[in-house]
Amino acid sequence: MLSLRTFGLSAAIASLLIAPSAFAQDGDTASGKRFSVVGSATILQPDSDPLPGARIDADGDVAPTLSATYHITDNIGVELWGAADKFNHRVRGDAGKLGTVDSQPIALSGQYHFGAADNTFRPFVGLGYHQTNISDEDIATADGAHVGLTSPKGAIGTVGVDMNITPTWFARADARYLHGEADAKLGGQTVERDVKFNPWTVGVGVGARF
Repeated sequence: MLSLRTFGLSAAIASLLIAPSAFAQDGDTASGKRFSVVGSATILQPDSDPLPGARIDADGDVAPTLSATYHITDNIGVELWGAADKFNHRVRGDAGKLGTVDSQPIALSGQYHFGAADNTFRPFVGLGYHQTNISDEDIATADGAHVGLTSPKGAIGTVGVDMNITPTWFARADARYLHGEADAKLGGQTVERDVKFNPWTVGVGVGARF
């Protein structure tokens, strides 16, 4: 799976590198197209201090993400975005690796795209609500009890830019911040509330409008 993710990231970056030559041509993206879809390779990095004072950290990971947007107008849209595969995070403490946990976010956001539909570069911003499913918690404890985490939920903010290649195809780079906290359970009993997840993401990808 890691090799497939790496390939996806490389392909997305390559699309951005070849895009400038295409941008030099007439990029007259037709207005009136109401749907767009984007596939990206995305890095997700959780909060670096989930439990203040506990000296625990979680590594980031790369996974494919997908988005589908309904464009109410050329400037206003509603986006459904989510991870097509799980992000796997290695949990570390002072003594080294404590275990692993997976996350898979999904979000619904309103977006505003600046400029005309036929502009080569179109920045956009978004604000919405996300839920991140946490699964496959495998964290070592002294007595072997299972550590579980509830699903963080909360606001998501997005900034990005689309770069038109043809009237249909475009490249995208975006960054997102997901605010949300989880409860930690040990053997089914809540032992810690408001564990910070609060990841940020950076993605690059290719999309199509129709």
